Amino acid sequence: MHPRLTGIGSTTWVVADGYIPPRSSGPEPEMTSHDSICMLNPGDSQARVEVYVYFTDREPAGPFLLAIAPRRAFHQRINDLRHPEQIPVDTDYCLIVTSDVPIVVQHTRLDSRQEANALMSTIAFPV
Repeated sequence: MHPRLTGIGSTTWVVADGYIPPRSSGPEPEMTSHDSICMLNPGDSQARVEVYVYFTDREPAGPFLLAIAPRRAFHQRINDLRHPEQIPVDTDYCLIVTSDVPIVVQHTRLDSRQEANALMSTIAFPV
């Protein structure tokens, strides 16, 4: 039996620090440098998620459309987004994530440019 967690989270989230490191060390795909958004849909309905990517020197990309099943976690590598376009590496960006139901969003970066890897994770900003 699962706890009734419908309503936990927010429908709009902001990630203000996006950057995909341009190089990697170690085995792929596990150690490929990447950014991810880690999302939780604690509710009883599927979440329809849109991701918009904002840049410092051009118009935003998106929407990237995702679906998260009820009561499930979902991890999306930003490196793997392809439609409507691929997000460039070695480029600063920010994300706005919207959902039709409340979800929780966390941002994670694996920087494996050196053998001493760095992992950063932070909760996104709920609006």
